[in-house]
Amino acid sequence: MRILLIEDERKVADFVARGLRAEGYALDVAHDGPSGLRLASAMDYDVIILDLMLPGLNGTALLRQLRSAGHSAAVLVLTARDATSDKVENFEAGADDYLTKPFAFAELKVRVQALLRRQPANRATVLRVGDLELDRLTQQVRRAGQRIELTPKEFALLEYLVAHHGRVLSRTMIIEHVWDESFEGLTNIVDVYVRHLRAKVDDPFPLKLIRTVRGAGYLVSDAAG
Repeated sequence: MRILLIEDERKVADFVARGLRAEGYALDVAHDGPSGLRLASAMDYDVIILDLMLPGLNGTALLRQLRSAGHSAAVLVLTARDATSDKVENFEAGADDYLTKPFAFAELKVRVQALLRRQPANRATVLRVGDLELDRLTQQVRRAGQRIELTPKEFALLEYLVAHHGRVLSRTMIIEHVWDESFEGLTNIVDVYVRHLRAKVDDPFPLKLIRTVRGAGYLVSDAAG
């Protein structure tokens, strides 16, 4: 799951970002309206957490632009503005939820999880390839009924591969989706994590699901061969 946080208060942004990354989400952060709009327009996000009082472009205007352009990501407004008129205005602009500051991270996490459950039917909660089953909400993985323990980043990588099973994903594509925008490492980190996944997901089983496409990247497939 990938989240965009648009928040100009650095302390709040750092607090939320640390918490969500600890929960295993890939997270991008923008500190002003124009930057947030560029990121939201350039990449598919599952949830956008949006402050209203942003420099350059306020959150309500940003939200209206996203909806008018057809972006369907769930939007959680996170703001100090608690007037009923503000809530009504932003729900009418296309917000899915509204949380006022100050707030407890536990509540924010629950709100985000609730928004993820509302994803369209074509965005399945449980993904399956062969005998591998991945639950996006509980972050549980099973193969042939056997529970497999993964780290949050291993889960995020496997989720991305399984969600696009049968499609070759380049290392650059994986880096951009699974790691957040501040990641400055080399793409060989993908190879390291793929090895970790194979040791847990493939090695104990006769059919290998994670395939290497030389010179192109990786894919997940249960097709023989």
